[in-house]
Amino acid sequence: MDFFSAMNVSSSALAAERTRMNLISSNLANANATRTPEGGPYKRKDAVFTATPVENKFHRALDGATAQQVRRVEVSEIVEDQSAPRLQYDPSNPDANPQGYVAMPNVNVVEEMADMIAASRAYEANVTAVQAAKSMAMKTLEIGK
Repeated sequence: MDFFSAMNVSSSALAAERTRMNLISSNLANANATRTPEGGPYKRKDAVFTATPVENKFHRALDGATAQQVRRVEVSEIVEDQSAPRLQYDPSNPDANPQGYVAMPNVNVVEEMADMIAASRAYEANVTAVQAAKSMAMKTLEIGK
């Protein structure tokens, strides 16, 4: 894998993890939102990652089979969690049903925090990969001195 392919793969993963972190932040911010423009409580959102081949036309002819193994990360879609909202008893809430229960978002704060830590670690790993690729490229340039 060449320098530009390594940077392409890592930068795509950084962008995907940034999208994931934004969705987690949105989920946490709306953990108590009982009304949305669509109606009903907020629904948790999650990113679906897809591995796609790296497009590098010049190296495609030269690399052969190894070029097919290099994949970049893309967010193929953002899906809403379809699990049922949790019901919380609060008869004084204006959104309560006749029995006094309010439909709350299906956001589990502990799960979101665990996802945030995982996304943060993945982001850090990709930053380290970018720094390693940059360091190797610099060492390669120093060979010619």
